Amino acid sequence: MKTSARLLSLLSLLQARRDWPGALLAERLDISPRTVRRDVDRLRELGYPIRALKGPDGGYRLDAGTELPPLLFDDEQAVALAVALQLATTTGAGIEEAAARALHTVRRVMPARLRHRIDALHITAVARPAARPNPQADSGVLLALGAAIHACEVLRFDYAPVEFDTPPRRVQPHHLVTWGERWYLVAWDLDREDWRTFRADRITPRTPTGPRFAPRELPGGDVAAFVANRFQGSDGAGGWPCRGEVVLDAPAAVVRQYTRDGIVEELGPNRCRLVMGSWSWPGLAAAIGSFDADIEIVGPPELATAFAHLAHRYAAAARSITTAARPTP
Repeated sequence: MKTSARLLSLLSLLQARRDWPGALLAERLDISPRTVRRDVDRLRELGYPIRALKGPDGGYRLDAGTELPPLLFDDEQAVALAVALQLATTTGAGIEEAAARALHTVRRVMPARLRHRIDALHITAVARPAARPNPQADSGVLLALGAAIHACEVLRFDYAPVEFDTPPRRVQPHHLVTWGERWYLVAWDLDREDWRTFRADRITPRTPTGPRFAPRELPGGDVAAFVANRFQGSDGAGGWPCRGEVVLDAPAAVVRQYTRDGIVEELGPNRCRLVMGSWSWPGLAAAIGSFDADIEIVGPPELATAFAHLAHRYAAAARSITTAARPTP
């Protein structure tokens, strides 16, 4: 091989595993150990921090450096990186512009066969519309939170809105999660002695961090289920606090389209069973009533009571409009 091709092959091997014996590198590249040493020196001149390992056979290791040198990716890694960069525009982490520039850089140096694969995907990352724009979390804050989680260090931070003379929050950070295009910190609050979720865009970390701690077991052991239950009004033990079952005179495909957390079972061309939950029985009844279809309540009785309560309230509202429109004698 020519020197340039040999250097790329050597770099690819060094990225593939942690340690390489010199003799094995020479065998894989079909060159002499002396040529391996010269090629390693050339890569060092290009900025790659390659350490020589001591031992009977000697060897080499590619370490992390002070600057980011050129990287090599196989086809699958390159495609995965491009897809991830496209999806990064909806993370709410304040990295949209940087992700777009990185995607342009990666795509420009891709071989034609990979560019065609990326372009054929036609990925459009669409954020769920919100009542008002979601504030973005600062990427520096996310990095600080991630570092405290990784190091298992107590985190102190101000949480907006900050009132006068409010002491900083003290937590044992557990996980960074995203929910509804927002970033949240899941942590054990040391002062309130309970699990809490904090919006990352409202956090201003204080330095230095506190002492190390032994991680606690999250209720249920599944951070995704824990966060979903918290936002659904549950303590994490059983999902929605109110859960009911009905039969709707509507196609299952239509009901599924507008049901986020419910279970839809087809019973016929225009009939389906729906099981879903909510934070209250009136809220559940109102959500089911939004399908504009005849409803048969399977249970529980609390759901039927909520429907009766809403029916009375809606009827009273209709009567008030009728009364207001009636001419005065």
